[in-house]
Amino acid sequence: MNGQSAVIGSPKPIVALAGDDVILPCRLKPAIRDFSDTVEWTREDLDPEFVHVHQGGRLVVQEQNPQYKNRTVLFVDELKNGNVSLKLFRVTISDEGRYRCFIPSIGRGDFIQLHVGAASSPVIIVSKSSSGVVLECESKGWYPEPELFWLDAEGKLLSAGAPETVRGPDGLYTVSSRVTVEKSHSNSFTCRVEQSKIQQTRQTQIHVSDDFFMDKCGCNALYITISFTVILVFMCILAAVFVVCKRRRNKIKSKKHEDETDQREDEEEEKIISLSRNTEYQDLIERVRDREQPEAERDKNAKLEEELQKKENKQKHWREECEKLKEEQREVTEQLRLQLKEAERQRDENKTREQQKEMENQTEELKMQLEEAERQRDENKRKLQETVKRKDAGGEKTTEHKKFLMETKRILMLSAAELEKQPQRTSYGTGKTASGLVLTSGRVQNQTAQREVLNEIQKLLSEIEAKLK
Repeated sequence: MNGQSAVIGSPKPIVALAGDDVILPCRLKPAIRDFSDTVEWTREDLDPEFVHVHQGGRLVVQEQNPQYKNRTVLFVDELKNGNVSLKLFRVTISDEGRYRCFIPSIGRGDFIQLHVGAASSPVIIVSKSSSGVVLECESKGWYPEPELFWLDAEGKLLSAGAPETVRGPDGLYTVSSRVTVEKSHSNSFTCRVEQSKIQQTRQTQIHVSDDFFMDKCGCNALYITISFTVILVFMCILAAVFVVCKRRRNKIKSKKHEDETDQREDEEEEKIISLSRNTEYQDLIERVRDREQPEAERDKNAKLEEELQKKENKQKHWREECEKLKEEQREVTEQLRLQLKEAERQRDENKTREQQKEMENQTEELKMQLEEAERQRDENKRKLQETVKRKDAGGEKTTEHKKFLMETKRILMLSAAELEKQPQRTSYGTGKTASGLVLTSGRVQNQTAQREVLNEIQKLLSEIEAKLK
């Protein structure tokens, strides 16, 4: 029989308002007599997921989610009839969700959807404005977000702006709207707030007395009267100003006419007097011209002198500037000349030092060559003496001995020729220092040594020639 039982929940969502108690329906069909199995109510989005666990005839508190502590109960007396529904006390917004009723012993269960909402009646406030009577409707503590409508006495929608919705920190919504109405036959208006998901509607109706609209008309009449009075006073002032201006204009015209008449009379009198005194007048003009002409010339001359003085001052200023520039140019030229002289002096010193170094190098080279020549001279002299001794001992001239003498003669001649070239090779090494002294002492010593070596070579050559004969 257990295999044929089924767990059946509610096919439609269950709707509850915050703060109310709600029953989540769930039945076991067919019912099981003496039912004592475990019943589990869970929510998958919770941790732990257990909302209520009934086992062994009592609630297992250890496995229950703390959110539902002391707020759930099963109908224990109805379990034998298959009623495993859950009653939830003091529903909150956070209780909304998908619940599961499950019987572990038969492995069957079903889901029940719970929608939790909140609603409150709207409040209407009446106020006046220059455009008419203003009705403001506000309703707090809604969940989910509601809609607000304005209706007239016949249930028709009134044209109003979009309602303003604000969600508070508690998750509940506050909706408000404002509309301006005109007088009608009933002056009855309704503010309706509804939420279709939780199937909740709240509305408030208000009747606006005729006094509000009459006050508006009275105010309009007062405004019209005041405006008309102000316009009338303004027109009177304009009329008065116009009259005063016209009178003043007439006075000015009459006075101007009198002045013109007097002026014409004066002009006629002046003409008569001028005709009678024409000669005197001409003489006076001539004298004035004669007097004014020198004054004009003096003014012109003064202006010319002033301009000339300005030009002279400018020329003086430019001459001073030119003198300054020339002085600066002379200073710069003198500095450049000194720098050039210093550069030439350093160049001469550097050149002299280079020439001295080159002369020293050439002197060392010449000394080495002289030492080598002296060494060869001593060697040749020694060989020659040995040869002479051997000749005196043997008493005969052999071919080999002649070859040796010829070779010695050739070497001595080459040495003499090499020594004769030395003065020409070192002749360019002389020069002048910054103090003007001639550097020739090294060259003179070298030439004296060369002459001595050449004389010795000539003596040896003479002895060799004599022996060869």
